[in-house]
Amino acid sequence: MTGSPDQKLTETSALEMPRHIAIIMDGNGRWAAKRFLPRKLGHRQGVETVREIVRVAGELGVRYLTLYSFSSENWKRPAEEVSDLMGLLRLFIRKDLAELHQNNVKIRIIGEREHLDPDIVALLEEAENLTRGNTALTLLIAFNYGGQNEIVSAAKRIATRILKGELAVESITPELISQHLDTAGIPDPDLVIRTSGEKRISNFLIWQSAYAEFVFTDVLWPDFTRATLEDAIAEYRRRDRRFGARDTENP
Repeated sequence: MTGSPDQKLTETSALEMPRHIAIIMDGNGRWAAKRFLPRKLGHRQGVETVREIVRVAGELGVRYLTLYSFSSENWKRPAEEVSDLMGLLRLFIRKDLAELHQNNVKIRIIGEREHLDPDIVALLEEAENLTRGNTALTLLIAFNYGGQNEIVSAAKRIATRILKGELAVESITPELISQHLDTAGIPDPDLVIRTSGEKRISNFLIWQSAYAEFVFTDVLWPDFTRATLEDAIAEYRRRDRRFGARDTENP
């Protein structure tokens, strides 16, 4: 990689910088296994990476950052690991919320909240309410989230409005569906990054990512750095985003 981070930033115009980056944070367990450490230490190191990347994204001028922290399928993991992940979420909000608020970061949580422990729901609501008026980076945390469940929930909300006579069937459009998703009001991601070498989206923002650019990196999430993020952004900038249209210069 050539050039300093600051130099790269000055060379990147606002139009070339992805407005919304979404990251599938993968590889905590493998990071720990490579070092003969318990998985929970991999998750804890992953939280440190979250802190760093949230800071870097704000510095780079990214407006929206979505992090896939806990999927609706992760409940299938061993109870001890799930418990540790819940503890890390509690610790992150209690420890970092004040600093995020001070840095004008707006927090938004997407995903199902039913069946979560009441103290976790209270923490999620506290984070959203405290930072609601902030205007810098918007940090979306996908927690207990699944893309298919999100679309099903949106369909149910729309169906309910139709039954009440608030909507006509003919009014159903992609825009209407988007307005009933967890991410309503948030622009779709321009760039989706997955770490650890896996090449699938694992039920993450499957509606919103229809025209996103994907970058897959072999870097495990705890080893993800500013340089890794800048490499992904550089790859994004090399892409020709046509949104289904034909390249008139190369038909």
